[in-house]
Amino acid sequence: MSCCPAEPVKSDIRQDVKDYYGKRLKTSDDLQTSACTTPATRLKKHVRDAMKLIHDDVVIKYYGCGLVVPECLEGMSILDLGSGSGRDCYALAKLVGENGFVTGVDMTDEQLDTANEYVEYHRELFGFKESNVKFVKGYIEDLKSAGIRDSTIDIIISNCVINLCKDKRAVLKEAFRVLKNGGELYFSDIYSDRVLSDEIKSHKVLWGECISGALHWKELFSLAKEIGFELPRIVSAKVVEVTKPELKEVVGDAKFVSAEYRLFKLPPGVKREKSEIMYNGDVTGYEDELQFDHFVKFTKDKPIVVDGDLTAVINCSRFQGEFEIKKAKCCSVAAKAEDIDPFLVALSSGDSGSSSASCCPESKCC
Repeated sequence: MSCCPAEPVKSDIRQDVKDYYGKRLKTSDDLQTSACTTPATRLKKHVRDAMKLIHDDVVIKYYGCGLVVPECLEGMSILDLGSGSGRDCYALAKLVGENGFVTGVDMTDEQLDTANEYVEYHRELFGFKESNVKFVKGYIEDLKSAGIRDSTIDIIISNCVINLCKDKRAVLKEAFRVLKNGGELYFSDIYSDRVLSDEIKSHKVLWGECISGALHWKELFSLAKEIGFELPRIVSAKVVEVTKPELKEVVGDAKFVSAEYRLFKLPPGVKREKSEIMYNGDVTGYEDELQFDHFVKFTKDKPIVVDGDLTAVINCSRFQGEFEIKKAKCCSVAAKAEDIDPFLVALSSGDSGSSSASCCPESKCC
């Protein structure tokens, strides 16, 4: 019998997660698995420079799996789902500049208290006349109640938080609602290789550690299609290990991966045709090349052929002005995005099971 038996979730999962992140965890050292500390892709210098400016009290209460930072951020309106102590929000506030704005949504009072304490500190440090970041209390599956209006957000980020919510469909539907046409949900989360057992799903510690709420990766694709998002594009993946014997006994043979995806919301009826596109190298931090996802890498001044779906994404999103787009020759061949198994991506990245590495793999172009 396990020395750490499953604890049936008789109460509200929200309350259990609130208690775990607001009362049980004091610093990231209190985490019991690598799930919420698994790094995402390697950070660019301009992002690392922004991170160095974040107050230590904010950083020490950070429990996410790396910093999820998409490209082309200047002047954007960004929403962080499950913003916690505010670390990611403050870094992004620096990156979007005074003409951009960042909103963090979290349900945990203790985390919000930390985040709100340093609003003025970071405004002064960044040299902004007015703060371009705010934090609101709310639930990520009910953004309307948190005051987030329809079609007002350019980019949504989420860092190892969606798995903490039982109703993933509601989260994705709300994200779709608040995004502008051409907007993007760029997020890191934990996924499983199977539908999890009731024993795993009812374990309070594993819920707090992002394991019990892990979605079977194939469900992400079906939910995205149902709601109206484009096909999820995987950016990176790393295997997550559950090493504590008492927790490993509960999860059994189930495997987990931390994966970074990007989902775009496009207007209905958008034109989709294969194109030859060339990156101009003007995106900050990506002057030589831009790794758009695990398979597609754009190199400055080097044209490549992409399928109609990616052409539509580029044409309708904030990236539109960063590329020269021409109709592709009828005989040219473009790779087609597919629902790729994130565990295979982790293996192809040279991941041997450790979650300590943080580099984005070299990937082939389409």
